[in-house]
Amino acid sequence: MLTAEIIAIGSELLTPEKVDTNSLWLTGKLNEIGIEVKLKIVVGDDELRLEETIRDALKRSDIVISTGGLGPTEDDITRKISAKAIDRELVYHTEIEADLRERFRKWGREMPEINKRQAFVIDGAEILPNPNGSAVGMCVEFASKIFVILPGPPRENKPMFENFILPKLREMAGEIYVKRKMLKVSGLGESAVDEAVAPIYTAYENVQTSILFNKSEIEVHLMAQAKTETEAESVLDELAGKIAEKLGIAVFSTNGEAMEEVVGQLLAGRGKTLSIAESCTGGLIGERLTDVAGSSKYFIEGAVTYANDAKIRTLNVPKEVIEANGAVSAPTAEAMAKGIRDRSGTDFAISVTGIAGPDGGTEEKPVGTVFIGYADAKQVKSKKFILPGDRYLVRWRASSAALDYLRRQILKNDE
Repeated sequence: MLTAEIIAIGSELLTPEKVDTNSLWLTGKLNEIGIEVKLKIVVGDDELRLEETIRDALKRSDIVISTGGLGPTEDDITRKISAKAIDRELVYHTEIEADLRERFRKWGREMPEINKRQAFVIDGAEILPNPNGSAVGMCVEFASKIFVILPGPPRENKPMFENFILPKLREMAGEIYVKRKMLKVSGLGESAVDEAVAPIYTAYENVQTSILFNKSEIEVHLMAQAKTETEAESVLDELAGKIAEKLGIAVFSTNGEAMEEVVGQLLAGRGKTLSIAESCTGGLIGERLTDVAGSSKYFIEGAVTYANDAKIRTLNVPKEVIEANGAVSAPTAEAMAKGIRDRSGTDFAISVTGIAGPDGGTEEKPVGTVFIGYADAKQVKSKKFILPGDRYLVRWRASSAALDYLRRQILKNDE
């Protein structure tokens, strides 16, 4: 399997304000044709470090792709340092200068003389045209290596890569098909998931498996390589099926859907409706549900009842329930769920009340204590959670826990 490295160039990428998105896109394209990205590096506008990085990358990998640093200013050093790193000269191309001057005239102005720097190309490099910008790209092939130099702006480097480089790399890689699948798991920790499914996925030599924890759930990433697309998909489907069977109801998605999408599909598929009463999540559950197109078919009503008076006035939560148990309690959560369901007439209702922090916690009810209420035509109940994290994470995890609790109840009702 061919290996690749990606070098993102530019001091702005080492600041908190800028993110290197080019590497993510390039990695996806390379993986699709069976080329594994072994390393990604961000290098500032530092000549010594950039030269060292390019030399080292070409020693390690079959393909090296750089992005950025091809502009006309003093700090755009990629062209010069790339040539130095591979011991070649820069050659001036008058046709590139002429093309640049003509472009500037079409834009209604004269080309600054500083842009002539962009007419220098590494000796022997293939010139990659750039109809969307002023900097041409370059591709240098030597000693079974390929060194690709792309401009930084995505609107320039994406078509350049797809039109001129991707076909070349696909031919090099040969007939290898790479397919991906992601399963999402709720209610289990990363270690527990791996312990359960490791004996399954380790039996598949041509599948790479990664288990990752995000804000509120576990992701199981599968990547299969095969000689045909059908074979790769078949292997992935088989492995995903075995993992889903092992983990059971904890697996809520086998195609990477978000929890709110899955819940929406369950409701829509059964012709059921939902209402929500939120306190500590402040409308986050409703926001997530309505982010899904078509949610008006099943999501009828939501109420953010943050203050106790709002719970009493809007949801008909008995005042004595709150006084006896507190706003953050199972009885209050249940009364909230029943109240919003009675108000809206929906098939299902869920509620959330909790302590998001950073203040407000007690020994009995620490920060992160959350109660999820649930109501349908037959029952009203609740579940307690202790969720770790700061205020943002507690609120997000509470919204996920509520949606997952609803998902499980819908599935149980089918039994």
